Amino acid sequence: MNPPTLSVVVPAYNEETRIHRTLMETLGFLSKGHPDHEILVVDDGSSDGTAGVVAGVEQEHPTVRLLQLDRNRGKGAAVRRGMLEAKADYLLFMDADLSTPIEEVDRLLEYARGGVDVVVGSRALDGSDIRVRQPRFREVMGRTFNFLVRSALLGGFHDTQCGFKVFRRQAAQELFSKQTLEGFAFDVEILLLAKQLGYVTKEVPVIWRHEDNSKVSPLSDSTKMFTDLVRLRLKSLLP
Repeated sequence: MNPPTLSVVVPAYNEETRIHRTLMETLGFLSKGHPDHEILVVDDGSSDGTAGVVAGVEQEHPTVRLLQLDRNRGKGAAVRRGMLEAKADYLLFMDADLSTPIEEVDRLLEYARGGVDVVVGSRALDGSDIRVRQPRFREVMGRTFNFLVRSALLGGFHDTQCGFKVFRRQAAQELFSKQTLEGFAFDVEILLLAKQLGYVTKEVPVIWRHEDNSKVSPLSDSTKMFTDLVRLRLKSLLP
């Protein structure tokens, strides 16, 4: 078989109730517009039946592949595993809740095929289409985090945390092989590495809708993300 032209990496932690719908919608779209594709679902040590649901889809759809981490290690660890095992020329990672619909991949691929190494889906640009907003406290948390990122590390980005990004293969292989953070702040590290290594990046507005049952804990994960930002800032100051 020829290698796929598009790999879709989906990190999943306790997504038993919605991963089947996500895979069916993704397969339906890709089978028409991107028949040479693969979907890698990385089960991040789920305690529910996520792996079993994905395995069932895998049996019926050969372009779906289940990868499993030995324990719950974090979204960053799950995305890294999938991106390093993906085989295509262009690699997308997206959230399991389809908060950005899979159809938006074509918008990002247009830039990647034009030579952009890392194309970042964004909820914060003119043209971004927010169809269901987050609860107010989550919006405040997100804006505060983005302000800290812009102030301390990445002045050129308005939204680093949208879970919808496309990479050209060479960039993905180098960036994710150097990634160290395993939690939700991994996006910032990847974009910082891209900047340091001279990769071409582009932030692109996308459709986005808030989905309930977010896996981000307002207290513990926010504290960990802030700590990770401090680590990245200190690391960036080292010679």
